[in-house]
Amino acid sequence: MDDNQNSEYMCPHCCENSGKHKDRTDKEFKDLMNRLKRIEGQVRGVEGMLEDGAYCTDIIIQVQAVTSALDSFSRVLLDNHIRSCVADNIRQGNDEIIDELITTIRKMTK
Repeated sequence: MDDNQNSEYMCPHCCENSGKHKDRTDKEFKDLMNRLKRIEGQVRGVEGMLEDGAYCTDIIIQVQAVTSALDSFSRVLLDNHIRSCVADNIRQGNDEIIDELITTIRKMTK
């Protein structure tokens, strides 16, 4: 598939509960997956540091890097959500999406 063609990628965990899904382009999907794979590698690195008896502050610094990477992932996902899902719903007259967005942002900023 080329980058302009939509593919359907559904989270088997959340979508069952909400009944919603998101069609993502291959480019968006690959970008998000690449970010997650890097984060996964960082977490494994922290695990290795712990197993090797690394000094506490060195591990803490790496944990902070993982946290920062997850925050960045969330921001990219939120940006994509606003530009696509939220904008499309507003254009279709579904203003309830605004309440959903507000709830999501509140949960992100706790």
